[in-house]
Amino acid sequence: QVQLVESGGGLVQAGGSLGLSCAASGSIRSIGLMAWYRQAPGKQREFVADITGGSMTRTRYVDSVKGRFTISRDNAKNTVYLQMNSLKPEDTAVYYCNANIASRNWIYTDYWGQGTQVTVSS
Repeated sequence: QVQLVESGGGLVQAGGSLGLSCAASGSIRSIGLMAWYRQAPGKQREFVADITGGSMTRTRYVDSVKGRFTISRDNAKNTVYLQMNSLKPEDTAVYYCNANIASRNWIYTDYWGQGTQVTVSS
């Protein structure tokens, strides 16, 4: 059984910063792509950022967060991070982590965290 547990959400004023983390645990053989998504009230879940595994990581970001958010990972801790700076009210959403994980049978499956609320006040 594999679980993703997120932490770090909260309330912050516009212009402030927050850091999110998401730790994977359980029967893990390998972790591939790790990502963050978000869902604002009344909107569909949207991609925020992702990061590949391996020794040469590649990151991608949705245009609206480029230059403000940074995704990173610690493979030894099976953890992905999202550092969010210069936050705006429109960043308010529930943030979900996602990871492509191979467990005991070496078949890669997508897993989701439970979500963590980020609220940015104006």
